[in-house]
Amino acid sequence: MLESGIVAYGMGIDTGRGMDILPRQQVCGTMDSHLFHMRRMIIRPTIEDDWATLKAIRLAALLDAPTAFGVSHQKAATQTEAQWRERAAAATASRPKTAFWLAFDEAVSGDAIGMIGAGVDGQGHYNLIGMWVTPVQRGSGAARQLVEAVKARAVELGHRRIVLDVAPENARAARFYQNQGFVFIDEWEPLASHPEIQVQKMEWLAPQAT
Repeated sequence: MLESGIVAYGMGIDTGRGMDILPRQQVCGTMDSHLFHMRRMIIRPTIEDDWATLKAIRLAALLDAPTAFGVSHQKAATQTEAQWRERAAAATASRPKTAFWLAFDEAVSGDAIGMIGAGVDGQGHYNLIGMWVTPVQRGSGAARQLVEAVKARAVELGHRRIVLDVAPENARAARFYQNQGFVFIDEWEPLASHPEIQVQKMEWLAPQAT
């Protein structure tokens, strides 16, 4: 399991729909009940200058869903600016590291409204980690688009399989990931930040090229 290993236990999940993601940004339309409205949603990898934004949204996620991640708010809050800068710059690093993406909704002053991370663990698995969307933006399509960004990055790096961890009793999260093509496999482990919580692994396999 990577540092922030869990992305789904206890978190709010966005089930909105949008267009397929572009490599650096995305313009999408979403359906909200009976109203159709256009949302300009940008999904992009972080760069070093994003460190403060990444830190702020990460800490907000840890406060909102403390049992959803493998690291505590207290631990993350004590990390230095240098550590956050390194984390934010990981997507552009020359050697593979855990990369992060941010979601921005230009209809909300261009502020970051979601995040996700992914990277290779010690067993060589490409892990999806740390996904979170602000409560007011759940239903905007951001979560699905963030997952699509990770899928695209995995395939680009030659990984045909992505794994994540989720508590099966969190039906909403499990359903969301199943809708994104993930399936449960028979692998379990304790959540690093809350060892009393057992989480199950899910996997996504990239479609075979035709």
